[in-house]
Formats: sequence, structure tokens, C-alpha cells
Amino acid sequence: MSRIASVFKRPGKKALIPYVTVGYPSIEATLKVVPLLAGSGCDIVELGIPFSDPLADGATIQKSSYGALQKGVTPGICLDIASQLSKKVKIPLVFMTYFNPVFSYGLEKFGRDCAKAGIDGLIIPDLPPEEGSEMEAITHKQGLDLIYLLAPTSTEERIRLVAEKSQGFIYLVSVTGVTGARNRLPVDLASFVARVRQVAKQPLCVGFGISTSEQATQVARIADGVIVGSRLIQLMEKDDSLISVGDFVKELRLALDDTARKSG
Repeated sequence: MSRIASVFKRPGKKALIPYVTVGYPSIEATLKVVPLLAGSGCDIVELGIPFSDPLADGATIQKSSYGALQKGVTPGICLDIASQLSKKVKIPLVFMTYFNPVFSYGLEKFGRDCAKAGIDGLIIPDLPPEEGSEMEAITHKQGLDLIYLLAPTSTEERIRLVAEKSQGFIYLVSVTGVTGARNRLPVDLASFVARVRQVAKQPLCVGFGISTSEQATQVARIADGVIVGSRLIQLMEKDDSLISVGDFVKELRLALDDTARKSG
């Protein structure tokens, strides 16, 4: 069993998975915030590799990606930072990236270097499962989980394919569109999760648009994990001390634990 899969084996536990863009607002901030997230109750951390054309990301993460690129953050630097972080935290680390940077780096080399850096899994939003066999073979060889995404518009055929191939967990996109903090969750989210649950044995984690403890609670009632990104980045932009980040994450952790306790 992978380290990612083991996160979901703890009875009555809902996984809290934050996203940060590597190198934004600075490399120092990334090196500081990830141990803070781990110490505040997060179970897995997504490290975003900055890319010039992040199609799945909304304005906040696009801005963070652009800012990191302007500071010269490359996949190689991201791997170096991941290596440093994997020695500081015990929780799994996952790279969120796009296929182009991986292809440019070299698929085999990237997989090998991820494993060396202590990365546990990869999320590549623009790699469809129909075209993922080469990457799947590489990640399998290196002991990495390749995590696929499903959107509310996914066909039954796509859901079956992702259920067959995704490792660690399945990333459920809460809305059709891009990432970003939203005022409310879609009304059909529960039915979407239930549709995937009928087919998939993997844990289901929901991301895109979760920005409050109330929304996290809603998601935790129907899914196995909650993914939060844009709101964290907004807090990091405003508060160099990261105190507000720690407070926000602790609030989310309490909400998830309370939901698990009530449903247990």
C-alpha cells in the first residue's frame, strides 16, 4: 500500500489536502508553509509546479504560477524544494503539474527524480487516462501514485476508466471550469460523488472552489478528502507571518474531525 493510500485507511478520518504553488510568493515561503501545514493537521500536500499555461487553474493560482515563473522557479528547483521538504515532514507530498513541463524534462527522468526527491504521487490535469499508459508504467516503476481527475461532465465510460487506473485516490473536480474560491458548492455535487462511488474503490477527494470550513464540512459528509488551494494562496499573499494560514487550516481540520465524529 502506498503512503497516500494509507492516509485513507485510518478509521473515521477525512483527509485534508492543501495546495501551494512552489516558489510563491517565495521559495522561503514554500519551505516554511509546508511544515506548518503538516503540523496543523494536513494529511497530504499538493505542490504545484509553475507553468505558463495552467488551463485548469483560476485567476489566483494562475497569478501564483506566473509569479513563481518570474522568479525563475523551474521543475528542477521544485524537485530540489520537494527533496528538502520530504526530509522535514512525514506526510505524503504530491506534485500537481501539467504534461508539457514533464515531457520537456523527460518522462523517465522526471519519474526517477520525483522518487529520489521523496514525492509520493503526481496529478497531471491535462493527461487523460486514455493517453496515460506510458506515464503509468513510469510511476509504477518508481513507486509513485498517478492520480487522475474526474469532472461532473465525465461519462460513465470515463469514470470506469479512471476507477481502473487512478492510484492513491481519485480527484473529483467539484465544478466544470477552473480552480478558485467560490461562495457556494454546486447543488449536484453529492449526486456526482455518489455516481463515482458506485464504480470506484479508491478514496474520493473533492477540490476546486472550497474556501470555508462550512464548505469543507459539506464535502466531508460525502467524500473522503477535501482539497483547498486558492484560499490558502490568498492568505499567503496577505500575511508573511503565515499565522492566518495556520489558523485557517486548523479551523478546517476541526470541521473535518467534527464531521467524521458525527457520522461515525
